[in-house]
Amino acid sequence: MKKIIGITLGDPAGIGPEITLKAFSKSKLYDNCRPLLIGDKSIIEYYLAQHPELNLSINVVKNPEEGKYTHGTIDMIDMGLYTADQIQIGEISALAGKAAYLYVEKVIKLALENKIDATVTNPLNKKAMNLAGYKYAGHTEIYADLTGTEKYTMMLADGNLRVVHISTHVSLREACDLVKKDRIIDVIRIANNACKELGIQKPKIAVAGLNPHAGENGLFGKEEIEEIEPAINVCKSEGIDVYGPEAPDTVFSRANGGMFDIVVAMYHDQGHIPLKVKGFVYSQENNKWKEVKGVNITLGLPIIRVSVDHGTAFDAAGKWIASEVSLENAIDFAIQFAENKKTVEK
Repeated sequence: MKKIIGITLGDPAGIGPEITLKAFSKSKLYDNCRPLLIGDKSIIEYYLAQHPELNLSINVVKNPEEGKYTHGTIDMIDMGLYTADQIQIGEISALAGKAAYLYVEKVIKLALENKIDATVTNPLNKKAMNLAGYKYAGHTEIYADLTGTEKYTMMLADGNLRVVHISTHVSLREACDLVKKDRIIDVIRIANNACKELGIQKPKIAVAGLNPHAGENGLFGKEEIEEIEPAINVCKSEGIDVYGPEAPDTVFSRANGGMFDIVVAMYHDQGHIPLKVKGFVYSQENNKWKEVKGVNITLGLPIIRVSVDHGTAFDAAGKWIASEVSLENAIDFAIQFAENKKTVEK
């Protein structure tokens, strides 16, 4: 049976609804999975009324097994939180933030109950969510909290380039302090397992240094000697094929070329910048983004979570110009993880 992929609508005032409809309008989505939308019917009806050329209908279900999962029909769980006229497209609001959070809460519950095989999240806005009273830094922290997960990490991926992080949403000063042996060991192990779940039988893992030139043997810092190298040695003793500490200014291009299957980055921007230079393509001629690719995955959870690797783009919301490519990539990754998960566990 094709896997059931639960897809959240994201912040209803952002681009989530329109990129979702663009993805659902393509028959190839149904060739590979059974997509289930978690959101509010009202906002979908609003956009469908504007774009009748999509020729899509809505099938509201209470449980995932009730879905038709055929092209032309959007199977969805209607949360019934608001009507479309209550949402100001392109504006930050507590109402939209609350809706985005509750969609995520619902899809996590469905996954924990084994009613769906994987979850995919459209973008939410952190400020809107916080205005609604949900004090999280983002999806990653919500998933960790609601699943009771202590050891987790963020992975970004675009084609051959895959990156996991020692830390993410903290200050750069704090990020340096978080480069510790035990955390690095945990992330290397999580990265190794994630690659296997993607079908890579013997992953080659590179660990980036924290400092320029990976510290140059202690000349530019001692974190590589005191924390990173010892962690790598522990993982090597476990049979993991891991290399480093590698110079941060070259390791990502080497991984993109196929030398490594995944890179362990020491902090948020060290990993995010190379991924977004590769996947985010800006057209100077048209003065807009030509392409936005890549996905964001939370590893270490008891369930599968993949997300688009971009934000709510309020400036573009409602204009029908946002690209659905990142969402399609996220769904493809979720399917891969779901199909390989049981094999890896055995």
